[in-house]
Amino acid sequence: MKKVIIVDDEAPARLLIREYLADYPDLVVLEECNNGVDAVKAIRTFKPDLLFLDIQMPGLTGFEVLQRLDEMPQIIFSTAYDQYALKAFEVHALDYLLKPYTKARFAQAIKRAVVANTGYLGQLQELAEALHQPDQYPEKIFVQSKQKLVGIQLKAVIWIEADGDYSRLITTNGTYLSNYGISSLEEKLNPKDFVRVHRSAIVNLNHVKEVYKHASSYDLVMINGETVRVSRTYLEHIRKLTF
Repeated sequence: MKKVIIVDDEAPARLLIREYLADYPDLVVLEECNNGVDAVKAIRTFKPDLLFLDIQMPGLTGFEVLQRLDEMPQIIFSTAYDQYALKAFEVHALDYLLKPYTKARFAQAIKRAVVANTGYLGQLQELAEALHQPDQYPEKIFVQSKQKLVGIQLKAVIWIEADGDYSRLITTNGTYLSNYGISSLEEKLNPKDFVRVHRSAIVNLNHVKEVYKHASSYDLVMINGETVRVSRTYLEHIRKLTF
């Protein structure tokens, strides 16, 4: 059995790690922390074997947490920032999960934690390759719905509409609000399925029912009956899909 602590200031990120860890009964989560100060206390108390660690957090950063430890557990960084990858390798992290990541990518990290027998240079090469894999897109995300977080399969998202600094996800099961702006979401979605068609709209091509062509735009009719206008700026995104 390996003792695990999860440290991340975002509740959806902690929940996703817990969900993925359910496939590994030998990895037991003893504590979750949402800031660096509590993380130091928990790590000193429980002495985990494996630590899932965010970098940008209130109180202390992930690296500052590690500086305050006397005993170092195995470390898997989980962060939305790729610029800290080399620094993570310097503290001998087993892996560097760049959010958002898939369940398959998570499994690679767990494999390294279980085996943990490659040298530092070997880890560096493997992690660098994994960091730049182009097809590591999430299949499921968690969004706020009243007082709870709801898991949404991305294949159920019909289209996404900008809502100020947030984004509204229209799905086959209802509408949800994401804390991410539409441009941030665009970077995290698989471009094979999701295409930006307007500064305020991203569509799932799998849910486009019909396309109506106009002089300088297109109208996309989605499977739920809603119409999404393609602006002049993004016309080429649709033109290249017509034959």
